[in-house]
Amino acid sequence: MATMTAAQRREQARVEYDAFIRSCPTNQLLDRISDKWVSLVVAALAAGPMRYSDLARKIAGVSPKMLTQTLRSLERDGILSRTVTPSVPVRVDYELTPLGASLSMLLLAVKDWAETHIEEVHEARGRYDGDYGDDRDNGDHRDHGRPS
Repeated sequence: MATMTAAQRREQARVEYDAFIRSCPTNQLLDRISDKWVSLVVAALAAGPMRYSDLARKIAGVSPKMLTQTLRSLERDGILSRTVTPSVPVRVDYELTPLGASLSMLLLAVKDWAETHIEEVHEARGRYDGDYGDDRDNGDHRDHGRPS
């Protein structure tokens, strides 16, 4: 068997990525970008650069600790950039990178879908709960005699 160059090994690994495999880096990336706070931060920054305090106001319910962790992880993954402007007090702005901007289109579409279809989801939940209200989900996902 011929020896492969590092570039050939990387290309082979890229072709072999499979997000359905837990240890695959793409699985781990999907886990990261499917986080609620990541989605909301990326969607908020799609409108343009924002300061930490602006993001905290825009994203209701996010704790300072969670916002900081989310921003750091997104910066580490190359989704956003952090710019510090020396002033009193120091000004810190967050902005999507080109990679983050490409992700924002997808996450904004999911956000828009959720806002558009929430009433349908509420109705479906109401029907489900009315039909199966006493049949609590205990982790067993078999049919339990439910009509299909």
